[in-house]
Amino acid sequence: MQRRIAIFASGEGSNFEAIVRACQQGRIDAECVLLVCDKPGAKVVERAERLGVESFVFSARDFESKAAYEAEIVRRLDEAQVELVCLAGYMRIVGEVLLGSYEGRIINIHPSLLPSFRGARALEQAFEAGVKVFGVTIHYVDSSLDGGAIIDQRAFHSEGESIERVEERIHEIEHLLYPEVVGKLLNCKQ
Repeated sequence: MQRRIAIFASGEGSNFEAIVRACQQGRIDAECVLLVCDKPGAKVVERAERLGVESFVFSARDFESKAAYEAEIVRRLDEAQVELVCLAGYMRIVGEVLLGSYEGRIINIHPSLLPSFRGARALEQAFEAGVKVFGVTIHYVDSSLDGGAIIDQRAFHSEGESIERVEERIHEIEHLLYPEVVGKLLNCKQ
């Protein structure tokens, strides 16, 4: 049976598309069976529809608590027999309910060389700090903010480039590195 993954995203979905296309092209021996999105109207939902991936789109305010919407997510992940969850621009902190069911099977991509510059404004923080080496980290998700065990990183030197150009370079790396790491993890777990 083909391996089954889910991707969580909140925005544009370029990393979502990179992973799904890698699956569809056979570069990852898996199928993306579910998109989880917490932003109705996000562009990633359109991408999922175009790529033939089922979506669960929700608004947190429609649930009585974080535990309630995470319980619904877990139910859907279990129903789809998901083995690996990939966070790709999912702008919510993963809580106890989801971690309790999928700990060790949730990974995240972050636009800095962790452990430096955690959180939502990582690129801006790195730029403001004047760093000369930027990069991307893929890590396991645990209860800390961007603090789980690092799986892989890729760095590049940048001096004098605009923040927009650095962001473009980060996306270029993400779109190559994330599918590569997902493929390696799934091969290791067979």
